[in-house]
Amino acid sequence: MTISGAGIRRMRLLRSMKQQHLAELLGVNQTTVSRWERDQLPLSPEQAVRLERIFASSRHAAADAALKRLVEDSIRPVHLICDVTHRLLSASRPRQAEWRAPLAAFLGRSIFSYASAEIAATEQSLEERGWHEGRLLSLTFETGANDDASMPIAAGLVTWERITLSDGSAGRLVTTID
Repeated sequence: MTISGAGIRRMRLLRSMKQQHLAELLGVNQTTVSRWERDQLPLSPEQAVRLERIFASSRHAAADAALKRLVEDSIRPVHLICDVTHRLLSASRPRQAEWRAPLAAFLGRSIFSYASAEIAATEQSLEERGWHEGRLLSLTFETGANDDASMPIAAGLVTWERITLSDGSAGRLVTTID
């Protein structure tokens, strides 16, 4: 497993784990973990395997499955996308009812091409707002319609919420506010 220092830090923080605790699990000291996270010290192959086992906890994958279930069972129009690629990960039945094509037509594909002008503009502003650095975890804004036949977006209020998934990637929960 090749993992960067930033990746080690991100995976550790996702699990609310202190450096000292990770150090104890790996049989090293806290300073070693700190050096790994700053890319000042490489992991040995054995340490990498042990680290992978620690971070491959199934309870975190179960959290993703629970999130998917919550989205799918929501009574509100909501969907979950990958925050970077805009791939559709899940959608509630009310959201699917807005679309003119089956869920399978969109699932696993980027849906950014269906964005309204307001959604595209808001997406462009995320960097300066600190969205990707975690300084902003929720954003509510007005969107206009997109006039698309297969995935129509109605004008109205939308909330984006940034959620970290078990693999360390970010998801975005998109909810239409009535």
